[in-house]
Amino acid sequence: MGKIGAVVSAAGLLGLAACADKAGAPRDLAGADAVEGLRLIRTQGCGACHVIPGVAWPEGRTGGSLAGVGARPMIAGRLSNQPAVMAAFVRDAPSLLPDTGMPPMPLTQAEARDIAAYLYTLDDD
Repeated sequence: MGKIGAVVSAAGLLGLAACADKAGAPRDLAGADAVEGLRLIRTQGCGACHVIPGVAWPEGRTGGSLAGVGARPMIAGRLSNQPAVMAAFVRDAPSLLPDTGMPPMPLTQAEARDIAAYLYTLDDD
C-alpha cells in the first residue's frame, strides 16, 4: 500500500471510530473466529513481543502485555479501540502509526479480524 493510500485508510478508520458509540460499545467482529485468532497468534509468533493470555511461551516484553486490551479505550495509546481499527492495527500497524515498533504482519484481513476477536476475549488478569 502506498503512503497516500495508507494515510487515506488511516483517516477513514479514525473517522469511523470517532462515530462509534464509546459507552459500552460491543467488541463484535461478525464472522470472526476467536479460536482461530489464538491459533494465528501462536503461529505468527506474536508472543515474541507481547505477553498474551493463552500463549505460554515465549513471553515477550517489547510490545507489552495484551491482557485486557479489549477493555482499554485506546490501541497503542493513540487509536480509538474499535474492532475495525484493532483489526487494521494487527495487520499493518505502521500504516496507522508510522512510528510504532510493531511490524506489518503477513495476514489477510480475515485473519487480522480473527486475531482481533481473540484479543477482545482477554480479561485484565
